[in-house]
Amino acid sequence: MVVGRGGTDRTLAEEEVLGTIERGIPRELVDGKRVLVLTPDATRTCPLPLMVRAVAAVVAPHAARLDFMIALGTHQPLSDDRIDSLYGIRPGERETTFRGIRFLNHRWDLPDTLRRIGRIDASRIEELTRGVFRESVDIVINKAIFDYDLILIVGPVFPHEVVGFSGGHKYLFPGISGGDFLHFFHWLGAVNTCWKTIGIKETPVREVLEEAAAMVPVARHCLSIVVDPSGGLAGLFIGDPRESWSRAADLSARIHILYKDKPFQTVLGVAPEMYDELWTAGKVMYKLEPVVADGGRLIIFAPHLTEVSRTWGAALERIGYHVRDYFLSRMDSFRDIPRGVLAHSTHVRGVGTFVDGVEKARIEVILATGIPAKTCRAINLGYMDPATVHPEQYASREAEGILLVPHAGEVLHRLSREREGGR
Repeated sequence: MVVGRGGTDRTLAEEEVLGTIERGIPRELVDGKRVLVLTPDATRTCPLPLMVRAVAAVVAPHAARLDFMIALGTHQPLSDDRIDSLYGIRPGERETTFRGIRFLNHRWDLPDTLRRIGRIDASRIEELTRGVFRESVDIVINKAIFDYDLILIVGPVFPHEVVGFSGGHKYLFPGISGGDFLHFFHWLGAVNTCWKTIGIKETPVREVLEEAAAMVPVARHCLSIVVDPSGGLAGLFIGDPRESWSRAADLSARIHILYKDKPFQTVLGVAPEMYDELWTAGKVMYKLEPVVADGGRLIIFAPHLTEVSRTWGAALERIGYHVRDYFLSRMDSFRDIPRGVLAHSTHVRGVGTFVDGVEKARIEVILATGIPAKTCRAINLGYMDPATVHPEQYASREAEGILLVPHAGEVLHRLSREREGGR
């Protein structure tokens, strides 16, 4: 059973959110239990302070233990100060309101924090991926989960380039996982292409994630959030992770997918400051690629952004950004590069071809960021001096084939013909 409410016409009031959480997390679910709450980091729009405070108020009085862990995937760990900012914890509240509660980072980068819990064999992978891959994959997860009786997943659902829609068990994989499985399913999404994955509810990657989640021996409960354009909650669905996620994804599709009647020759996507490296600001490309005309250009405008990736920057500066077939034609050459890094590269570069040694991307991707021109050229992306870009000059020019998208990276833009099953 899923407890929830939501729609496209209004923002849920705080008392509605609190009431839904009280009904969705009954006392008997947490009474005497050790509870671990998984949340996103700062790269998702989400009213986390409200959610963290409400969950703590409902769960802490009855649970034997309550801790929070940031499901970082492969993002960088947060300092205590940044965790307090993310969760809205005021000075002194760790010793009062949140006394006895620990706030943890997932440390995917420390092998000793991980444990293998199973394997999906090659024949099952072949079935789940519709024949795209046939290889066995070990499933690895943060071993801290074995210190708890219940995992509460708290996070938003948006169209997502790898899995179709984020949320649900994605907070386990890659949220608190590691190893080859993480890179495997990111590459699976890339081979299927972002264009044919993002905003699609049921995808091969989602099926693979659910297969892995079935191996997790700790009980799970999920608070699936749908954020409205104002940053408030349009929907909140609580219960079984698959079912609550499904209801949230249906609502997200109505709120976070915007259809345009025709493609645009120039699209300027303004990346919000929560994307502080290209690794995350690439979401601007993922969400806008479908409405850029063939031969057109997408400009990622982010003057605050100065790094490709703090985690994977060296690898990306070595291989550059390329279309999928560039990599598929020479996978042996990239054997030492994690496939998740290859996936990010081709997602940002977009759809294209690689024939007879000639790479041809469908559109031009230009960075108007703090990343130097020399670096942009070296990684096979275009460059524009951000000081010369004035977003207001791109506004209200759709009739001219120019589209401005403020706060780009979360709302997926598609062409209206895609409603009827076009590309």
